[in-house]
Amino acid sequence: MLVASVMWTLVASLLILRRGRTDRSVTYAAVAIAFAMTLNVDDIYLAIDPALSGTNLVTVASDALLMTGLFFLGRGVMRAGDYRPQPVKIAVGLPALVVALTCVAVLFFFIDRGETTTEFMRDLGAHPAAAIYSITVFAYCGIVVAAMLVLAVRQFRLASGVFRVPAMLLAVGAGCGIALCVNVIIMDVAHVTGALSVMYAVDPAYGPLMIATFLFLCAGFIAQPAMRSLRQRLRDVQTDVLVAQLDPIWRDATSLRPGLSGSHPTPGILEEPEARLHRNIVEIRDAMIDPRVTFAIDDAERTLLERAESHLLGLKAPKMNRRKTDDVETKAESS
Repeated sequence: MLVASVMWTLVASLLILRRGRTDRSVTYAAVAIAFAMTLNVDDIYLAIDPALSGTNLVTVASDALLMTGLFFLGRGVMRAGDYRPQPVKIAVGLPALVVALTCVAVLFFFIDRGETTTEFMRDLGAHPAAAIYSITVFAYCGIVVAAMLVLAVRQFRLASGVFRVPAMLLAVGAGCGIALCVNVIIMDVAHVTGALSVMYAVDPAYGPLMIATFLFLCAGFIAQPAMRSLRQRLRDVQTDVLVAQLDPIWRDATSLRPGLSGSHPTPGILEEPEARLHRNIVEIRDAMIDPRVTFAIDDAERTLLERAESHLLGLKAPKMNRRKTDDVETKAESS
């Protein structure tokens, strides 16, 4: 119930924080996994399975939803960056999901499933078909989660400071997920081979690993849009600072060559900060190259202008005078 509650919280958060995004893979994943976890709540399972057949069909339905959800989750993580190695693309590819689901469906119907039970693998795990079924489910889940770990580690290395938090949370969640899948596969093998002491020895780790996996994964996916908002806020602050720093140069430039600002009224405070910064840069550059006027800037002002241009292009800014850089950082932090 805890995992199901966490997943539905993630669904609600994603619908709010990721609205308007064209790629909905993570939202689809959250919905599928939330349904899978909900179907595993005992009271819900016991209410639905007897209505279907009373032969534990809800088990294969919830496992298929879990596998499908992890498929979308892996694709969502992969699409978040440009790093897409071939093994990862294969692991989170549609053919792998289709093959895994087909194998799981076939294996499930070879199991002598008995009547509705909320302890499916405890009751039936000694049967080879049931063990192979469970191993197939968690082997696929483990492969997808391992691919997510590779991508999360890559994202962590590329980020810096507080922006590493989402990738770190995803990496921890993926690591716990791999441990969970290994734990289940060990229990399956131990059960079918009769090594019950091994099965009971590793069984206590299952619950904590399940909870940790989904808590960290959910926290990572919730943190991603929050970090994007923070990054945009910091960018807006830097834009405002650059507009203010360029303003004296821009005034000197437009006093000699009015440009658009002189011939067309501007929207003033209603103008987008980046649009205003772009206009100021263009008008400064126009004044510098117009042979009809004499306008020049010194090295420090040129460095500031190049920094503003790099900021608009999303590039790493050239080095500025140390004092000017300190002023920018101080103003950004105070804002």
